[in-house]
Amino acid sequence: MAAEAIKRENSNFTAKLFTFLKYFILVFACLIVFIPLIVVFLGSLKNNTEFLSSNVFALPTEFEWSNYKTAFIDGKVLLGLRNTAIIIVISCTGTIITGTMTAYVLQRFKTTFGKILKAAFLLATLFPAISMQVTVYRIMNSFGLVGTMAAPIILYIGTDIISIYIFMQFLDNISYSLDESAIIDGANYFTVFFKIILPLLRPAIATVLIIKVISIYNDFYTPQLYMPSEELSVVSTSLYRFMGPYGAKWEIIFAGIVICIIPTLIIFLALQKQIYAGLVNGSVKE
Repeated sequence: MAAEAIKRENSNFTAKLFTFLKYFILVFACLIVFIPLIVVFLGSLKNNTEFLSSNVFALPTEFEWSNYKTAFIDGKVLLGLRNTAIIIVISCTGTIITGTMTAYVLQRFKTTFGKILKAAFLLATLFPAISMQVTVYRIMNSFGLVGTMAAPIILYIGTDIISIYIFMQFLDNISYSLDESAIIDGANYFTVFFKIILPLLRPAIATVLIIKVISIYNDFYTPQLYMPSEELSVVSTSLYRFMGPYGAKWEIIFAGIVICIIPTLIIFLALQKQIYAGLVNGSVKE
């Protein structure tokens, strides 16, 4: 009896310890996420003098709501949101069309060329993207695409190899018998792809769209390099004009960051169920 009591006590202690560690890790993770947001929000409500002299967690003595007006108007945030939306829509559409078609051909038709192409795709992912920027920039410049929206759009579509592998993984779960039955009934491969395969790839498309939209929305390097003009500024570069050789207007930059967070926050709150479903779809292969 004594041994059973000790064993039960040890089991209860282990369960309590595990519960404590679980909630401690969750609280710690929440703090990592929310503390920077709190610092940005408090900083956006201070003037320049107070921002530079006060503690980052200190409440502003006077709320400077004009920082948001300055960031929105002088930072041309609305223009940046419009340009970002245009790039996202075109790039995501192109990625879905080219990615699904490429994945279908590589996964369904087992040829030597297909194997070589898949190996080339895999090899390309091993090279750091920054190491090829000089060559890519020279190619874009030779076609006269630098300074236009076409440059980042082409790069977002043409370099998205990960999406092809995601589509190929989902295609592994779609039976070949669907293709064969449709072909026997007289359908060609284009009909099979658009009428059968593409609708079945909707979970994969949702996953790719989530990853793609987030990466484009957060990307700073590509728009800054290929679209340096103010007229072509996007969300990530519209606030960069508040950086200068003699200092930065951090309180206005923080206000602009809060403004740029709002659209993504609204989209996430409205579509969180679909986002979670898209991220986990295909994670388990049946």
